[in-house]
Amino acid sequence: MTMHPPTAASLPPVLAGPILRRLEPGRLVLWLVGSAPLNLALVLEPDGEPCRRIDLDERHCRTLRVGRHAWLHLVEVALAEPLPQDRLIHYDLLLAADDGAEAGMAQWAPHLLHAGARRPNLVLRSRADNILFGSCRKPHHPAPDGLARADALLAEQIIQADARPFMLMLCGDQVYADDVAGPMLAAVHALIRRLGLYDECLEGAVVADSEELYRHPASYYRREDLLPAFKSNEALRERFFGGVEKPIFTTANAHNHLVTLAEVMAMYLLVWSPIPWKLVGDPVMPALDEQYSDRWRREMHALQGFRHDLPQAARLFAHVQTLMIFDDHDITDDWNLSAKWASTAYGHPFSRRIVGNALLAYMLCQGWGNRPDAFTALLDDATALTAGADSQGRLAPANQDALINRLLGFDKWDYVLRTSPTVVVLDTRTRRWRSRGLQSRPSGLMDWESLIELQHELLDETATVIVSPTPMFGVKLIEVIQRICSFAGHALTVDAENWMAHRGAASVMLNIFRHSRTPGNYIILSGDVHYSFAYEVQVRDRDRTPHIWQITSSGIKNEFPRRLLDWLDRLNRWLYSPRSPLNWFTQRRDLRVRPRLPDQRHHGERLWNSSGIGQVWIDTQGRPVRIVQHNADGRPSTEFLAPDSPESTTALVEPPSSSV
Repeated sequence: MTMHPPTAASLPPVLAGPILRRLEPGRLVLWLVGSAPLNLALVLEPDGEPCRRIDLDERHCRTLRVGRHAWLHLVEVALAEPLPQDRLIHYDLLLAADDGAEAGMAQWAPHLLHAGARRPNLVLRSRADNILFGSCRKPHHPAPDGLARADALLAEQIIQADARPFMLMLCGDQVYADDVAGPMLAAVHALIRRLGLYDECLEGAVVADSEELYRHPASYYRREDLLPAFKSNEALRERFFGGVEKPIFTTANAHNHLVTLAEVMAMYLLVWSPIPWKLVGDPVMPALDEQYSDRWRREMHALQGFRHDLPQAARLFAHVQTLMIFDDHDITDDWNLSAKWASTAYGHPFSRRIVGNALLAYMLCQGWGNRPDAFTALLDDATALTAGADSQGRLAPANQDALINRLLGFDKWDYVLRTSPTVVVLDTRTRRWRSRGLQSRPSGLMDWESLIELQHELLDETATVIVSPTPMFGVKLIEVIQRICSFAGHALTVDAENWMAHRGAASVMLNIFRHSRTPGNYIILSGDVHYSFAYEVQVRDRDRTPHIWQITSSGIKNEFPRRLLDWLDRLNRWLYSPRSPLNWFTQRRDLRVRPRLPDQRHHGERLWNSSGIGQVWIDTQGRPVRIVQHNADGRPSTEFLAPDSPESTTALVEPPSSSV
């Protein structure tokens, strides 16, 4: 039987989205992917106001082709008349057919509508006083999806404008480019074929191009074999494909590390939308050794749960402003951890391409929607790259490498929302403070120059929400273990990435908090660590005492090994109790750190281990009123109680004040 390639007519018009990105009364930013360039119109109808229609022509919608049947649609609409705040705004995206007929989202994306609704809606909150946040969404982790839990919360408030969150903040690891299940990789390859995502040449590997990669016997679970067997490649093989046993966090496995731009783009479509799964069906297992066959079946079972929850996650994206920032797994494990890591990764053409492809996909799928104005030139280059694909659908390698070089030097991934309170989202990955001594020592999460820029953003603000993918104030015992391993030359083994790991960066950050013109109240939202906690921190100073709340929610679909976390939590309470002399050997001796305890704790736990989504409500002074982790497994939501609340103090085994 002759197999015919797919045509645009045989594919659904919209493959993923819309995702509501940066939303302001005078500007709306949306992201979606179509199987062809779409003729769209945006309809807006605030409660009590007449309907508005905006045709999304080239002034409002930029299209960028990434395959024969895959087009990004980057929508940015500037409104002459601002939209009202704190009211429901019903909206629709009308899709015009060749005959002039128009279909709304109820026709082409019914899974995005809540029960009884004809259209989705959004709310532009006047204050950033209600924030959903989280990180670490690994599709093949067996835990339920926290985004589905967030969608269920939203369903209860769908017509209550005053109860809707200001935004959903995804604090890192929205995709796992470096930790991919075998069935997911098969779905990625099936989607690449179905949509004709562009091929590319590969240098420094045993395969010449992406087509050879997808067919190679080592493409599943053995991608480390794609590097030539030279001694110079041993460090690179360990960094990217070997995986590292990490007793403090997880067992990282990079044997299926994504390599090509097409693979990363297909991954985004498969983790953000249920429609691509309908195109590829159930992944078909390739010829595998028995050990990998067993693993495939386990991963397939976990992915079934992910696919079941995916329509709810997509519906959430269509109703809430969703902003994002990368962490390492969006690109690769331990990305830029140390100067040695950087020299190894960027000095080889194959690994440089791997990092560059993931960063390009991040820019197209995540980064642009946070800060559209910063990416105009890079989008021009990306458009030229994909428009220059040859007749076989292959990208020009020189143009691809040139764009990657520009991306690796780009320094505007961070961004600021001038809301009340101001929200500052940090880039803790690309502008790192390299250690001057041993190159294997962990780098500071931000260099001196970027920290000074942060201080400038904070001047004369009364309160600020800072989004730091990695917690600024973490579990002291774990940080000590990381420090010991770093001195022994094993920073990669324990993910030794925390703010206190680099003395210079930690010192500058604490001085920023002490500055007389920076805010008096800070809320720091973080993820990364695969458990959740909340600390109240006071910086002791002669002239002022800034108050900081470190709030961490992790993961959305990931968890810490339970027994190990229980022991680390218990040992941390013993070793770093309020009266422990060990506190004087830490960089926090000038801090007063008090944990907020989870209301469902047993035996005094401070760390909460459950996939889900975090939520914080903020008062007019920029202080958290409530801090909640909504558990994805069906248990009631967990609230972190203030140290001086009756419910908290009556159950304490030790005094509430401690160094952590």
